[in-house]
Amino acid sequence: MPARILPLLALLAACASPSPPFFGAARHEVTVDGRRFTVFHEASRAQVIRHGYASASARADIPALMLRAVALATGCTPVAESFQGDSGERRGRIRC
Repeated sequence: MPARILPLLALLAACASPSPPFFGAARHEVTVDGRRFTVFHEASRAQVIRHGYASASARADIPALMLRAVALATGCTPVAESFQGDSGERRGRIRC
């Protein structure tokens, strides 16, 4: 692979893309406790994507940080029990 392609691949890997149900949704970049998240939302639902590496010991705290990121980005209250996914990506309902 040519060396000039590596920076392009790194740049693309840093970009978060929404899942198909969130195409066209509002996009927000949020930092919570030093972790970066991208939040997509529309109407009464949201998707949150974590950026960067999280060690196994740090992953336990990520779901709570994701909910805070959703609240900051949308100004709405995330319905915690509705959020499904893992420490990299979660989706759920919000109340505005």
